Amino acid sequence: MFLKFLRLEIKSFFRGSSLGINLAMKILRLFGIFYFMVCLIAGACISFYYVQGEMHQNPLIIASRFLIIAWVIDLILKYLWQEIPTQNIKPFLTLSIRKNTLVNYMLAKTFLSAFSWLSSLFFVTFSIVALFNGYSFFGVFTWLVGISMLLYMNNFINIFFNGKETVALFVGICFAAIGALGYYHIIPLLSYSESVFYGFYDKPYFVLIPIALFAGLWFVCFKYLRREFYLDQGLEAKKAVGKTENIAFLNKYGVTGTFINNDIKMLRRNKVTKGILLGSFMFLFYGLLMYANVMYKTPAMIMFMGLFVTGGFQFLFGQRVPAFDSSYYPLMMTLNVPYKEYIKAKWWLINIVTGISIIIALFYAYFGWEIYVTFFAAGLYNIGVNSQFTLWSGAFNKSQIDLNSKEKRFGQKGSFNMIALLLLIPKMLLPMAVFAIVKYFSGITAAVISIAVLGFIGFLLREKIFDIIVKHYKKEKYSTLEAFKNKG
Repeated sequence: MFLKFLRLEIKSFFRGSSLGINLAMKILRLFGIFYFMVCLIAGACISFYYVQGEMHQNPLIIASRFLIIAWVIDLILKYLWQEIPTQNIKPFLTLSIRKNTLVNYMLAKTFLSAFSWLSSLFFVTFSIVALFNGYSFFGVFTWLVGISMLLYMNNFINIFFNGKETVALFVGICFAAIGALGYYHIIPLLSYSESVFYGFYDKPYFVLIPIALFAGLWFVCFKYLRREFYLDQGLEAKKAVGKTENIAFLNKYGVTGTFINNDIKMLRRNKVTKGILLGSFMFLFYGLLMYANVMYKTPAMIMFMGLFVTGGFQFLFGQRVPAFDSSYYPLMMTLNVPYKEYIKAKWWLINIVTGISIIIALFYAYFGWEIYVTFFAAGLYNIGVNSQFTLWSGAFNKSQIDLNSKEKRFGQKGSFNMIALLLLIPKMLLPMAVFAIVKYFSGITAAVISIAVLGFIGFLLREKIFDIIVKHYKKEKYSTLEAFKNKG
């Protein structure tokens, strides 16, 4: 039965009305997956021999010491990105197929996601290298099985957290508090991690604990989903006290202020947009990667990180304009909405958040003022140039977004298109190249000034660029309307 379900999944992919977009996205995802596979395999080999050869320590002990951090990161990534495949299974409820089979298939399908097995690739490679270096086969095997069971348990925890953002936020705060206690050596968190995870190697019978936890969570998750697995689930009316939200001072800015007001309400009320805000906040810490890999310490890559640190909201929200308005976009087009004011409202909202991100990113000055001034210059470039190119790429984004869906926040295929990829040249490659070249020949001060000047020029030319963007929005108007009306 599971094989029949998989065949139907393949048929639905090739028979869908959006085959072109799906195929392009699958190809891009395959390239991304292949890149991470190479990085994880290489990282496993390099880390093992570095710990053994340079640090002269036991690689399994050191890996076990930091596995608690890897487990938490894995859980966070799965919560943000891994989708729960319920909706495409529900139509089978009308057929004579046992509900138990459907629920088990849905649970098993989560393990096919790249987010489930990519992390295992690192530990499998690490274990193979350990075997070639004389470690006990049985001990390495039980160590790998124990780690895998704990990582795969995150799939089930993710299902419990799905749609329960308050619970997820509370757990996230608890993780942050425990992490802070470990960082300041109030509790020996890494020592506990080492004792637990290395115990799978040192005392192989300990592996029965994560296996039992995995089986228990599968059973609990199965019961939970089966109880909720009905066609009419969620159709019952929910009573709620109605309330009106309005940011009064924005009204004095006319049509632009009204649009900004509506967007702020949307960001506060809907599941997908709340995820965008959470993702934007997480992008602020993207710059910490420079301490995980030497590659990120080059001038071009520091600029690359600066663009993401200060422009997380811009990239996650801006390139989905007008997709976020897809539910009422046809109605809006009948009201003679001034396109330029609509674009300006999005532009101001994006840049306000970018400005706030620049201020919050001030903590990078702790790692050196050269890092922060680079991020500051990247923020100015995001405000002056990237904000407009991001909105420009939105004109070609024709995929609907259901604001109240439980689809994961960053998994929407409509976020990318060929025009958006071409616009990455002025958005990412240009500032990286200019910054690296100018810094090489003239130093950090000239490099920062050069990027700031590019941002300032873009800011001065914004009205001309708005006219070009509006022209493209009008040109794509009817094809966008048709795409938003097409539910397939």
